Amino acid sequence: MRDVRAPAERTTEALARSWREEPRVVTCGEREAAVRSWLLLSAASASTSKTEWDRDGIALLRCGALFGAVRMSAELVHAAAGSHEPGEVAGFLTAALFGGPTFFDQHSARYYALVPASTAARTEWREKRHSPAAESLGVGSYVGVPRPDLNGPHDGHFSYWCVPMHGPGDLCDPEAVSQLVAHGRHRLSTQGAVRGR
Repeated sequence: MRDVRAPAERTTEALARSWREEPRVVTCGEREAAVRSWLLLSAASASTSKTEWDRDGIALLRCGALFGAVRMSAELVHAAAGSHEPGEVAGFLTAALFGGPTFFDQHSARYYALVPASTAARTEWREKRHSPAAESLGVGSYVGVPRPDLNGPHDGHFSYWCVPMHGPGDLCDPEAVSQLVAHGRHRLSTQGAVRGR
């Protein structure tokens, strides 16, 4: 019996079938390239940001469209993690934020969790409940984002991913970030009370 469907329908069905039948492995390089392309959509100039990444390992990207960021002090994150050792902190962040992307700026001693752009509109951030230990960066803010392949401390680069992005648009859950910040603040206040005795 002859197939009377339009060629586009047959092609779409064939592609869907091939995806179901042939699992595709995505390499680390492919993932990093996809993440790089997605992040560069937030650059004022993609070519300038590419150059900055290649030269300095960090590029200034705009918050508020594709993503926002929650900036947290190292003191807060280390208190929440119960450690300042990079591997232990990365493991804690991976678990607490369900694998959501987070990077560390060693120069400013701040961690950044990439979150949906709408996060800044949440009540806890609008009312600055977690300030000054943490704040949400949204529209009108810029953040220095490390090159996607800088996973862990590197000589010559002061910013690196503790938890890398797994793919374009893969962001932290805003509620998980708020819980992490609240946990860190609680542990800091408990430590302060113990020291104050």
